[in-house]
Amino acid sequence: MKYTAPAAAAVAALALTLSACSVPEPEGNVPAGGAASVSGEELLAEHGLDGIDAEEVIERLDTMPVEERPTGLMASVRPDTLVVSDGQQGQETELDLPEERFYLSMAPYVEGTHECHFHSLTTCLGELSDEEIDVTITDDADDSVLVEETTRTFDNGFAGYWLPSGIDATVTVEHDGHTGSTQVSTGEDDPTCLTTLELS
Repeated sequence: MKYTAPAAAAVAALALTLSACSVPEPEGNVPAGGAASVSGEELLAEHGLDGIDAEEVIERLDTMPVEERPTGLMASVRPDTLVVSDGQQGQETELDLPEERFYLSMAPYVEGTHECHFHSLTTCLGELSDEEIDVTITDDADDSVLVEETTRTFDNGFAGYWLPSGIDATVTVEHDGHTGSTQVSTGEDDPTCLTTLELS
């Protein structure tokens, strides 16, 4: 696809805007498991996230309208934990994710994307916000269908799925006459953020 100079500049600016996604790796000792440190408990309570488990936190933040996203809160989805922090003041906690399950958040795109490894629930933005997509996910080991549905992307341009841990799978997305497929893995070192699925 060819772009005029203004259009090309706009696409480049969009890509730059979307580049701030994953949060830094935690430093120092971080409390493990669902039990937060005192500062971590305070952080969760401050944002109305206390008393709920990691799955509920992920659903609430990933589906939240972008304009309502909490400022001063970072939430990074790792393969086995959800790392929640204030990003600056040193308050941080980890919540365990369910065993044998892996949260994959995908942002299919047509024109613009960004690099991402661990999905950030409060900063990641994808191109296709609130758009209808057809999603099929199959287990490569036996071609069994794990997901087959028509859905809408969240306001942040992503769609999230809980998949079995430790598998290789193929993700296919269709949108408005565009189609794309890619392979993903759900191991302990694999990305939870899929932003390389181009629809053509």
